[in-house]
Amino acid sequence: QVQLVESGGRLVQPGGSLRLSCAASGRRVSNYPMAWFRQAPGKEREFVAWSGGGGDTTDYADSVKGRFTISRDNAENTAYLEMNSLKPEDTAVYYCSARDPWRLPSREAAAYNYWGQGTPVTVSS
Repeated sequence: QVQLVESGGRLVQPGGSLRLSCAASGRRVSNYPMAWFRQAPGKEREFVAWSGGGGDTTDYADSVKGRFTISRDNAENTAYLEMNSLKPEDTAVYYCSARDPWRLPSREAAAYNYWGQGTPVTVSS
């Protein structure tokens, strides 16, 4: 089993930057596809970014492309989401997820079988 714990969410002003962390335990996740999703109040959970197993490939939602970067530190068994030029519409609870290493990454939340508890990000002046 894989356990995921997110951290780093907080209140930030529009235009600011933030880095979220997702620490994995239980197994090494270096070859697991991992993804970030977010859920704003009253809205469905939506895809933000994924990193393929090995971290060589990435994909981003159009709404964050060019502003957010997903990365991994395999030595630390941790994934990150670097967020720049933050907008009020980025306000949401951000969730880290992973799926079994023999599967491909996906933009669908239902494809992921390991989830963290979420970390809240608020973008407001």
